[in-house]
Amino acid sequence: MVLPMSRATRLMPELPLLRRGRRQAITASTSEDHQEEELAIPAHFRCPISLDLMRDPVTAPTGITYDRENLEGWLARGHGTCPVTGRGPLRLADLVPNHATRRMIQAWCVANRARGVERVPTPKVPVAEADAAQVLEDLSAAARLGDAAACGEIAARARALGKESDRNRRCLASAGAARKLSSAFGRLAAAGGEPVEGGALGKVLAALTVFFPLDDESRRCIVASSLTTLVSVLSHGDLAARASAAIVLREVASSAADRATVEAISRAPGMCDALVGLVRNPVSPQATKAALVTAYYLASDRAAASRFAELGVVSVLAELLVDADKGTSEKALAALDGVLCADAGLESARAHALVVPVLVKKMFRVSDMATEFAVSALWRLCHAGADAGACRVEALRVGAFQKLLLLLQVGCGGPTKERASELLKLLNGSRASVECIEAVDFKGLKRPF
Repeated sequence: MVLPMSRATRLMPELPLLRRGRRQAITASTSEDHQEEELAIPAHFRCPISLDLMRDPVTAPTGITYDRENLEGWLARGHGTCPVTGRGPLRLADLVPNHATRRMIQAWCVANRARGVERVPTPKVPVAEADAAQVLEDLSAAARLGDAAACGEIAARARALGKESDRNRRCLASAGAARKLSSAFGRLAAAGGEPVEGGALGKVLAALTVFFPLDDESRRCIVASSLTTLVSVLSHGDLAARASAAIVLREVASSAADRATVEAISRAPGMCDALVGLVRNPVSPQATKAALVTAYYLASDRAAASRFAELGVVSVLAELLVDADKGTSEKALAALDGVLCADAGLESARAHALVVPVLVKKMFRVSDMATEFAVSALWRLCHAGADAGACRVEALRVGAFQKLLLLLQVGCGGPTKERASELLKLLNGSRASVECIEAVDFKGLKRPF
């Protein structure tokens, strides 16, 4: 078949392009196959456990070379023999760095750098058990002498070693790092004389955050001797020290096994003020979340919940919840629900125009935990009291009835289901006189009405 001249003329320029495109595709495919073949990792560069390129090759007494991290993980899981040969016993102290293999791996990485292979960095020598014990003994000696500067330097070194590798962290933790650091903080706090801005206390707290969870002795040491100093760091320390203090306090409060410990923390002079200050004027997202979690645990003490309310935490939490991310929303809702256990908290929340709408808004599309705390807080507001009726009307107006129905249809369990059902009964009596608005009408809500 002969094409008309005009059509053939139009197609002629396209034919070379089509052929060229096919040639390029075939060439690219061949090049990719060739590249994949050339980039295959040599078998003796792979760890027998993970089959990945070894970054820190070490040789066991059986003569088999592994990546240190993988082999240490194998041993940490309770195995005590060589993974390949099954012979043992095998201990961390038996591992010998394989420098020859490491240098060959690095040379191979450099040779293939143009193909996107990154050079494996020279690994740092892991801390030995004797070295870890010596670091902590030096810390204790400096603390006994009241040498704050030396304590800060040694604590910073312990923190750096712990963050360098999980193996180092475990080694220092098994040598009692948490107890030694807690004791050092307590001794420095008892000695006094050093301004919290000086840095040593902050460095000790920063090091302590690396070795969580704290054991009972470490927590008792902090609660018994250091709460006043901890409040001072929370309130007046530099940004890093305040963040570290908040994280340590969260660990102590959330792990407390008895009510007396929580009450001791909550009633430390200035503690509630310092926590509210961290939420109102945040120094870091991590510190804000830590302060919210601590406030939640402390609010189980009615006196602390009332104090939080007096400090205006309800308004702070309501504003924070408007644009908060998932993690912050969960923790802020938990803290708000805790504060509402006190009459002062209920009074403050019922007087704030943003609280009910933001609780209804956060009832869905955050998480199951956020739903649980939002329903609980709304139930507290609408359940009883002089202003409970106004809260019910407001909840109906912003669509709480429809959301609660949907929540029960989707499914929820335990106290959340019971409170959602009771809320529906409470709200049902006021439905006829209330004009409901859709959730979309307050989705962009930013400020109080």
